[in-house]
Amino acid sequence: MKVMVRVALTLIAVLFPSIAWADAQYKLLVLAIPNTYHYEYIPVARDSLERLAKLHAFELVWTNRADVFEGDLKQYAAVMFLNTPGEELNARQRAGFESYMRGGGNAVVVHRALIMPKKDWPWYEKLVGRSFVTHPMLQTGVVTVKDPGFPATFGLPPRWIWSDEFYVTANPYDVRIDTVLGIDESSYDPTRIWPGQVAGPMGPDHPIAWYHRWEQGRVFVTTLGHNVEMYRDPQYLGHLMGGIYWAATGLGQKK
Repeated sequence: MKVMVRVALTLIAVLFPSIAWADAQYKLLVLAIPNTYHYEYIPVARDSLERLAKLHAFELVWTNRADVFEGDLKQYAAVMFLNTPGEELNARQRAGFESYMRGGGNAVVVHRALIMPKKDWPWYEKLVGRSFVTHPMLQTGVVTVKDPGFPATFGLPPRWIWSDEFYVTANPYDVRIDTVLGIDESSYDPTRIWPGQVAGPMGPDHPIAWYHRWEQGRVFVTTLGHNVEMYRDPQYLGHLMGGIYWAATGLGQKK
């Protein structure tokens, strides 16, 4: 009897695959290459993102090899640079990614991934929308929601207690961005940094997550996500998922 039931279930799965499991809505490529300051997060982040992929019915492709950018990127609804900056890509791989974005591809840039050596790849800095200047020590601060209609804020309170490296950025290429999250600089010490270095406040306009259009695609950037425990936090993962969802589909934004 049990054998007959298994055979019947197998036939159903073959003949009616939509009943047996949900079709993936889209495909996300995640590039996560270990580096000096960001490596312990990788197994935790991978597990959490794989759980999100199952929950939200999308296909996740995880890699630590930049040569994936020499292949067919058109199959991916979005590419995520997870604590992995564009400097990891060689000239051929950079050209492949540029072609992908010009063909309507989309990108998600997380934390360390926005830090590039100045003028190493200006195109990538423009894609990110801001250039890294410095960051004070990791501290607890008050993150403020600037765009409650954007999916990356839907699970967050208007003022959110969070501990991270609150990046100081500049806009040397005059790129327009739409700010999703800001940071209240009165809630932490923007000058608290290591001996021999200097950090200072940005003032009331201090974006720490944003989105914009670049080439023919969508780009979501969050500077949050420094340490391993963050990739277990439901609110942070909700923030990240909202950015992935918008970048991959263009949906969910409330004007």
